[in-house]
Formats: sequence, C-alpha cells, structure tokens
Amino acid sequence: MVGVRVLPVGPRAVLLEVADVASAVALAAHCRAASWATEVVPAARTVLLDGLTVPPDRVAAALASWTPEAHAAAPGGLVELPVVLDGADLPDVARLWGCTRTEVVATLTATTFTSAFCGFAPGFSYLSGLPADRTVPRLPSPRPRVPAGSVALAGEWAGVYPTASPGGWRLVGRTDVTLWDADREPPALLAPGTRVRFVEA
Repeated sequence: MVGVRVLPVGPRAVLLEVADVASAVALAAHCRAASWATEVVPAARTVLLDGLTVPPDRVAAALASWTPEAHAAAPGGLVELPVVLDGADLPDVARLWGCTRTEVVATLTATTFTSAFCGFAPGFSYLSGLPADRTVPRLPSPRPRVPAGSVALAGEWAGVYPTASPGGWRLVGRTDVTLWDADREPPALLAPGTRVRFVEA
C-alpha cells in the first residue's frame, strides 16, 4: 500500500489507512499538528479522525501526496521505565530468539521504543521498535491473571500491563511505575508518540 487511503466513517469522521505502524505514528502526529479533528486515534495501521473540524474532502486533498518520509514525526518525550527483567517467560523468549537471557535483556534495554497506540486496557501502550527478527508468538493459552506492571512481548510489540488482567503476552519483567492515573493529565503515562526506554532497576 502506498500513501493514505481515506475512508468515511459517519458525517464527522474519517479512517485513514496506511502501510505500517511507523507510517501510522507519523500520520497521527501530522494530523494532531493540523488540528483537523478533536480526536486523533492511532492504531497499528490506521488513524481515526473523529469530530472533524474541516470537511472530509479537505483532509483527503491534503493527504493526497502525503508520505511518511516527507512527514516524519518529531521525536516524542522520553520516559525511562525502571524495570526488573526476570519474567517467567524470559527463558522461552531467549529460546525463540536463539540467544541467551542476557542477550534478551541487552536487546530490550538498548531499544528505544515508541508508543504507537493505546488499547486493550486503559493505559496499555503498544510499543514498537523491536528489531524485525525479534518477534515472539503469544502464549498458546492466556494467563487468567497478569500482575500490574508486568513487562511483556507479543508479535512485534512490547507492552506493560497497567492493571492486573488476563493476558497472553510473554512476561519478561516488571516495573513499579504507575502507567494509568485518572487524576493525571494525560492519564496514560505512555501516550501515543512517547519514546520509552527500559532501564534496569
């Protein structure tokens, strides 16, 4: 897929489809800066503009020649999360990656992740940035309860569970940092666009 596909979603919203997560991150930042909508909601390969403040055809015309290369997102703020990387699935991740547990930890702490979008639970950010050869499958059966603060991997993503919940991601560590606080602005610590580093505690 090349460029942006613009799909109407009701009278005051459009869904923008792009090729990959990096394009979605860049496009979401571009749309926020353009102030075309009251809500800009990125996902893995889409951006929803809800509450349009301009006509949909104006958005489509403005994005007709848009490319992520020409509109790279400015780096977001950096959050360093203190983590203990001793998760129950760390040995399995090392086996799947064909390396040692020490090398898994080194990869995770050397990577600067980007919060691509939030979903699943309030404050849960899908963190992109893992090398392409460092994906892992979800667990065959999800755990009935994953503790809050668990650092986990699934597919191309890393994430941190903001609250205790069921989950099928592979656990590699934990943090004591509060990811979601309804009294904070914004409530999500790792809002879309935020850069994230795991720092061994």
